[in-house]
Amino acid sequence: MAPATRFEKFKQEAIQGLSEGKKLGGADGVFGPMIKHLLESMLEGELANHLEESKASGVTNRRNGKAKKTVRSLSSGHLEIEIGRDRECTFSPKILPKRQLILTSDLEEKVTAMYAKGMSTRAISEFIKEMYAMEISATEISHITDKVIPVLNEWRTRPLEAIYTFVFLDCIHYKVRENGTIQSRAIYNILGVNKEGKKDLIGVYLSESEGAKFWLSVLTDLKQRGVEDILIACIDGLKGFPEAIQAMFPKTRVQLCIVHRRATPQIRTSLRYVSEKDKRTVAQDLKPVYKAINADQGYEKLLEFDVKWGKKYPLSVKSWVDNWVNLSTFYEYDTDIRRTIYTTNAIEGMHRQIRKVTAAAAAKTKGAFTSDMALLKLVYLAVMDISKKWTMPLRNWGLTMSQLYIKFGDRIQPEREPFIGR
Repeated sequence: MAPATRFEKFKQEAIQGLSEGKKLGGADGVFGPMIKHLLESMLEGELANHLEESKASGVTNRRNGKAKKTVRSLSSGHLEIEIGRDRECTFSPKILPKRQLILTSDLEEKVTAMYAKGMSTRAISEFIKEMYAMEISATEISHITDKVIPVLNEWRTRPLEAIYTFVFLDCIHYKVRENGTIQSRAIYNILGVNKEGKKDLIGVYLSESEGAKFWLSVLTDLKQRGVEDILIACIDGLKGFPEAIQAMFPKTRVQLCIVHRRATPQIRTSLRYVSEKDKRTVAQDLKPVYKAINADQGYEKLLEFDVKWGKKYPLSVKSWVDNWVNLSTFYEYDTDIRRTIYTTNAIEGMHRQIRKVTAAAAAKTKGAFTSDMALLKLVYLAVMDISKKWTMPLRNWGLTMSQLYIKFGDRIQPEREPFIGR
């Protein structure tokens, strides 16, 4: 029977099977015979092409019977596939490579999606066995998710835009197993907002510690990938970062995070030296400082705070005075920009979603990841899922861009409409 006729026969049988209520998947499902036929037809075509190429190169080669191979698929269960052989044993099919026993087109997608939700390889293995009656080991699942690594590496080194209006920096701390011991790791994420007001995670860096030297290497990497200018960098008191950014992007304004949805960084620093009974009152007395109309009024309120609390809690006042230059940047802008830059909430919102995934995964491995790459893989997959929603610009972006153009007109030129002649 001709291949086209055979396929038409399988199609008609599938339609009839559906009308009779037969199941779709599994070896005895309506699609099993069709998938088996398509695979065998493609393998037959590959062998024919290989023999033609052998003949063209002067090598005498011919068919040498067929071998059988059982493969597994989520959609079709176990399938016994016939694969043609050649006399010289030089045929190596690409559709179904040697030693490959799993049809990964549908499997990879499902496994990667489950892994991205924080499921462990063992849990995924058990789920697939229960749902699809298909045996697949945790090691095989790990190999499937490892296919994300080249994509991850390419993504981490991709070219970036020349100008970012805002950049938010923050980190998440994890535990990783290394040489039989548990080690601390910090993943530093850099969230950029471009001239269109859209968010993009432009950098992911893993380090055991931070400091000016580390941040200098991070900023150098961003520059090598195409970043020419950053207008405002919003950071959570990261050690050594202001010095490093002055070295690489001297025009960039730095804003230390003051207000936070959870623990407030600068407030938290101030309250570190305050007794428990006074913390609520001290926090209330600091509000007029960062709620002031401008920097002059803010500094006056800080002096009033110093008069009231300076003798009892001198270190609380000192943390504000010492960092006033980088704490007061936001006063130069209107409400919309202030709300955006005096907090790292933009990146913290992303981190909360990442933590949901990574916490679920870490809980299944006794609180620690098996390797640095296992951690990076999961963070990357979580970010890819989160960033699907980053399609719209930040709120009131038109007004924000107008203010930025007034402030940084020589550095951020608006896109011009193309001239259309009459």
